[in-house]
Amino acid sequence: MSGFDCDVLIVGGGPTGVTLAILLARRGVRVLVAEKEAAIYPLPRAAHIDHEGMRILQEAGAADAVFATSRRVARYDFLNAKGAVLLSFGRSDQIGAGGWPAANMIHQPSVEAALRQSLAGLDPAALKGRWTLQSFAEDDDGLRAQIATPDGERTVRTRYLVGADGARSPVREASGIAFEDLAFEEPWLVVDVLVDDHSRLPAANMQICNPDRPTTCVLMGEGRHRWEFMIKPGETAEQVSDDRFVEKLLAPWNVTGAVRIERKAVYTFRARVADRWRRGRILLAGDAAHQTPPFAGQGMCSGLRDAANLGWKLAAVVKGQATDALLDSYQPERAPHLRATIRMAIMMGRMVCTTSKWAAFRRDLTFKLARLLRKLPEGPSAYPPISTGTILTGSPAAGSYFPQPVAADGARLDDVLGADHWLISRADLDAPRLASFAATLSLWFDKHRAEAVLVRPDRYVFGTGSPQMLRSAWAGFVDKDIDSSPLATGD
Repeated sequence: MSGFDCDVLIVGGGPTGVTLAILLARRGVRVLVAEKEAAIYPLPRAAHIDHEGMRILQEAGAADAVFATSRRVARYDFLNAKGAVLLSFGRSDQIGAGGWPAANMIHQPSVEAALRQSLAGLDPAALKGRWTLQSFAEDDDGLRAQIATPDGERTVRTRYLVGADGARSPVREASGIAFEDLAFEEPWLVVDVLVDDHSRLPAANMQICNPDRPTTCVLMGEGRHRWEFMIKPGETAEQVSDDRFVEKLLAPWNVTGAVRIERKAVYTFRARVADRWRRGRILLAGDAAHQTPPFAGQGMCSGLRDAANLGWKLAAVVKGQATDALLDSYQPERAPHLRATIRMAIMMGRMVCTTSKWAAFRRDLTFKLARLLRKLPEGPSAYPPISTGTILTGSPAAGSYFPQPVAADGARLDDVLGADHWLISRADLDAPRLASFAATLSLWFDKHRAEAVLVRPDRYVFGTGSPQMLRSAWAGFVDKDIDSSPLATGD
């Protein structure tokens, strides 16, 4: 790569940017991560990672460390002002399709530390603290980025630039990419506490749908807990952040002496999506590309999914295994899932944020009737599969999420078969290394009446059919000898 300092320059060293850097580095791509801050932000922000996000962290080499500091929660309850259950999602502590518990309550600084340690193990020089992007310009075969560093301004020559630099993304703004506003904007006070006595705190995640003061109460990792309080019209950030005001908000929870306040912050929960996630050699990921209200717990998860989708595609393009057109499938594949995530979060948010007592009465009555008729959902709505992009359209299960079975000894399928794409046929289920997973995989093949399946590196199904047909179809997208991947065939 003569003349290039890196293949991919990632602006932003948060979870999305560092995860993407790891996935690229593991595939032999040279990366640099420009992070304007000197160190990890020490206070918690995101509180939840789902089973699919944990699976991505598994590939990134950080899942075990994150899991060790996280907590599981069985229920997510929506309660009215009187404490009656409107809606309850259960079994979120059980293993999801990704091979990890469905809901993992986390401490974001611990997640970021685990990711940075993993990246340092691959390339100690990849992450650059106190590097601030000043400008960039694209040319025929790459970009030149001007970066302010502690040692002065530096020019970085790169093939691709990814803006993973947050909701106020300088990369997005400099690229002239606009945000589509999805008409949800609510100011909330977030109160994070250190817990000295867990027995006095709720054991479930809760949304208190009280029109007098909509409130969120959730578990977190590393001995922490969080409350979020909706700010009423006329209240200021300074007013609600005052210690005495916070004490009054926490008083009904009877936690005096059980917790110590670690952080108070005012956030405006928004729903927005960038109209373009790619402009030439510039791509957006995470909050730079989209913002979702926190009610579905999918903010960090969405950024991790971006990294998983983009990582293998960028690697294939940089290494000459696919044309630049492969990157055009990034937004069409991710945006429908992301928009469904936002719709779910907005639905939950509007249910919680009702401040009219008459509207709240009607809402409560509607849910009571639905409960009597047994028409309430048992969990959040399923997100849509990939419907267009790098998939074999029309084949059964194409675009769906491929599960990760977990063996009795704790072994996970991804660790056995590796990070590349997989071609698995029914005949392969007799292979020794698949013996622990054969029963679960056999049920999957039966359900989809499939002879063989090709699973993409981000663990979405490319397609099903005969092995020969799948090889040929995959080669139409990625020009790589499929027999070089860690297939089940041949054991």
